[in-house]
Formats: sequence, C-alpha cells, structure tokens
Amino acid sequence: MEAIITIVGFLGAGKTTLLKYLIDKFTEANHNPFIILNDYENAYIDAQQFTNQIQSKSIKALSGSCICCSGIVELRNIVNRIPERENGITFIEANGTSDACSLIEFLGVGINERFLPPIQISVVDVKNWQKRGEHNDLESNQIQVSSLIILTHLNTISTKRKAKVIHELKILNTSAKIITMDAIDVALLPKLLPSNNTAQKFEHLKAHWASCSVDLPNLPSIKCINNICNSLPKSILRVKGCTQINQEQGYIYFERKPDGEIHIRPFNGVPITGSKLLTIGPGSSPAILNKAIEINLKTK
Repeated sequence: MEAIITIVGFLGAGKTTLLKYLIDKFTEANHNPFIILNDYENAYIDAQQFTNQIQSKSIKALSGSCICCSGIVELRNIVNRIPERENGITFIEANGTSDACSLIEFLGVGINERFLPPIQISVVDVKNWQKRGEHNDLESNQIQVSSLIILTHLNTISTKRKAKVIHELKILNTSAKIITMDAIDVALLPKLLPSNNTAQKFEHLKAHWASCSVDLPNLPSIKCINNICNSLPKSILRVKGCTQINQEQGYIYFERKPDGEIHIRPFNGVPITGSKLLTIGPGSSPAILNKAIEINLKTK
C-alpha cells in the first residue's frame, strides 16, 4: 500500500525545503515519489522548482483553492488518479495558512483502498514560533494532529529557546515525535501512524486569507526586487515572484518571508505562466502590487 504524507506549517517555515530533502532521500532509497503542491496563487511556479528532481508527470499543482475545505474534493480526485507505481509514496504540501486539523480529517475520507490512511508532518520555525500575533492560533493548529514535527530555523537559536518551543509543542501535541530534519529516518517515515491527539477548537475562517498576483516586467536590477518586496505592507505575510533581470536569459525566483527576510535564487527553467508577483495576507490586492512595481521601476 502507498503512504500519503501531508506537509503543513506556517508561511516560510520550510515546507518546500523539507519536501525537496524528502524527495532526494526517498529517490535514493528506490521509492517513486508523487507530489501535490497547493498554494493560493500560481502553484505552477513552485511546481517547476521540482522538475530537476523528479519528472513533471509526477508533480501536480493545485492553485486557487483551500484544500482544507473547498478544495478537498479536487484534492481527493487528484490523489485517487495517481498512477500505481512500485514503491510509490505521495507527498502533499499544503499552503502556509491551511487548517491542518480539517485537512487531515477530510482527506481521510474517500481515498482509494490502495492508500494507507494519510499522516501529517508539521514544520515549525523555532525562531518565529508563536510570534505571529493574531495568527498564533493558526500556527498552533498546524501541529496538533501531526505524527511528526520537524524543527527548522535553528542556526541562530539558543538552547533555551529551542527547549521552550519543544515544551510548548508537547503541550499542544502529546503524541508527536519532535526532531530536526537531519534526524529523519526515511525507512520509518511511511510507517508512521495517524495522530490520535485531540485538537483544540479552531475558527476555520482564520485560515482564509487574501491573495493575488499580477504580471511582473523585467526588472533593472536585483536591488529593484528588494525594493519592491520592502515597499509592500507588512500585513502581507508572504511575497514571492519570478522575473528576469535586464536582458539576462535566465529567470530569478524571489520571496519575502513573514519575518521580512528576502531570498533570491535562480529559477529552474521558464515560468509557464510568465513573470509574476504574488502575495498572501491582509492587504493583498492588484492595485497595491502594481503601485509597488511602478514606483520602484521609476526609482530603479
């Protein structure tokens, strides 16, 4: 039978980094991964970043829907149509605002018998855990029915801070195993059992956020990317995009995480949707995005 593993966690916690790590490890162990990527806006850009690891036919992008409620039927249909493979394993990366408790509850109904009951892995950014203000409830919801919790962003964290976060996680989820990414045992991961932890009540609407995307022209410099990201409201918790710099042939992928850090790296290939600027969080609107682009193109 084939394991289904959902990966959840707050925006910028490191879900995609974990997924890339798992794909490499499971491929090395002669497994055949299939991945489903969910995001509010243009999951196809994210999907293209995996094509140097696995074939595009083993990647499915699911955009514009909330897979913890309105998009669950589409998600089930995608899962049930996954081709049978020898040593198959399926990964689902949920968007960073998913109601993780609802997701695992709804996904467990209507799945073909060839799949094991889905299990959930939560990614926790130790540096920013429960520093989300009004979004703390959502972040704590995302670990309560997980079988495994992966700790990330540990480089600049004190031993005291790490111990404090682990203590709080154990209060919220008494049964989950808590480890770092380098401690993952690929052989045991598919054998994890679904969590039997009881989740606290969560207001589902807190998982529904504004999002939008606009076309992004070629930019004059890397500095212009930073300026656009920094000029967008702080209420927008996730900024990402893909574009070209001047007349360079290659594309650049960039993102601003909830803590304000901006990361820029080469993009794998040519974006099938064209160059885009995308945002998630309160204040996301095409007018705001286009204004930020216009102002910073003028100032360069």
